Amino acid sequence: MTTDHGHPAVRMYIAGEWCQGGAGRTAPIVNPATEEAIGEVPLATAADLDHALAAAADGFRRWRATPVTERTAVLHRAAVFIADRAEHIGRVMTREQGKPLRESAGEARRSADALRWHADDARRAYGRIIPSDPGTLLTVRREPLGPVAAFVPWNFPAGGPNRKISSALAAGCSLIIKAAEETPATAMELVRCYADAGLPPGVLNLVFGEPAEVSAHLIDSPVTRLVAFTGSVPVGKLLAARAGAVMKPTLMELGGHAPVIVCADADPVTAARRAARAKWANAGQVCTSPSRFLVHASLLEEFTAEFVRAAEAVVLGDGTAEGTTMGPLANERRLAAVERLTADAVARGAKVLTGGERPAGPGYFFPPTVLTDVPGDAELMTEEPFGPLAPIVPFDDLDEALATANALPYGLAAYGFTRSAATAEKLSDTLEAGILSLNHCGGSVHEAPSGGVKDSGHGREGGPEALDAYLVTKRVSHLLAP
Repeated sequence: MTTDHGHPAVRMYIAGEWCQGGAGRTAPIVNPATEEAIGEVPLATAADLDHALAAAADGFRRWRATPVTERTAVLHRAAVFIADRAEHIGRVMTREQGKPLRESAGEARRSADALRWHADDARRAYGRIIPSDPGTLLTVRREPLGPVAAFVPWNFPAGGPNRKISSALAAGCSLIIKAAEETPATAMELVRCYADAGLPPGVLNLVFGEPAEVSAHLIDSPVTRLVAFTGSVPVGKLLAARAGAVMKPTLMELGGHAPVIVCADADPVTAARRAARAKWANAGQVCTSPSRFLVHASLLEEFTAEFVRAAEAVVLGDGTAEGTTMGPLANERRLAAVERLTADAVARGAKVLTGGERPAGPGYFFPPTVLTDVPGDAELMTEEPFGPLAPIVPFDDLDEALATANALPYGLAAYGFTRSAATAEKLSDTLEAGILSLNHCGGSVHEAPSGGVKDSGHGREGGPEALDAYLVTKRVSHLLAP
């Protein structure tokens, strides 16, 4: 079923049924490339959320009792559906979020790969037997924690929800996920793959709604046992505080402001090309996006020139158009934010080498923007831009650059370029970040953990560590003698 604009008609998924819900309350879905409404998303009522909570409780009892081999088989079937439907999911995503079709379909395919990884990792959630006194069996067991309340943003409409869903279900938990209202049809098409794979009713539930209403209702409920959130630092702190008031653990993947340190011995052209490629991905709307470029003064001219060339080679346009390499920002809020950060930097003395102004016409477009002479007190140097802004700042001493990189309260991702093993080790040891990439700016991978330190959150997603938040460790001491 589609809307008049050819977009999927959005429904919630509760207790194994697709439902309108919302009692008539809806919000528009806007195509960021045209600013046209292409559909509506239902906003859950308290009754809808109670229905989802009851379903998740029942689904958990059923799913945790399902043998791991059967759970794994269902998840692998879902991965096949996601991979087979990647192009369709990608088209839906591009219309809602704006990123180019190539990025969107690639995100769906990576989601299938991640699901396969976590499905297999469920077989490796090992406990252990501890040597003990004769007649006593001392064991440690890993068991699913319970129903999960998960909240995800709009920047990765398939990959974001799938991170939570794949890990929770692999661990044996049930889940209520509130996906972003800006990109609901993508989440719906993702969940449809799980449903079509034979997931039992109630194990996975999808809702949309007013964020404050939904989060309060789900966090406060005694049914939910974990709060998993990806999003901004301020919202993450609010949700963590609410969960703490009812003694619920949290998994928090929050924002960052990733520094890139280009050391004196690095190849400036290679560093600029690799950093720029990562900077313009998803129009910079990535929490691990490189966003502060600290370049040794001896390399500044070459690095900056190549970075500007890379920026000016970007083809800005509708993500559905042939040849587009960067789409619009996802919503009007992000457009206003990058305009404000650019204006503030310029007012404080920064120079715009390319970009810097919204092009004429409809859509939330903003070009790749490279700035130099950006003072340390500019908002752009302390506030995550979450957009295509690249401030380039020189340094003379590596310790000075490391101090600048670590000065902010964020610690999600960091990047460094060097040809020295000793310098690479210094960067690895000193940079305060949960994710560090050297000589490239690659993003998260499903086979290794990702997560932040300091205000950027706690807990890890990806790798064997991904299941940790969804499992409870139980010690059992069994006296065998009667």
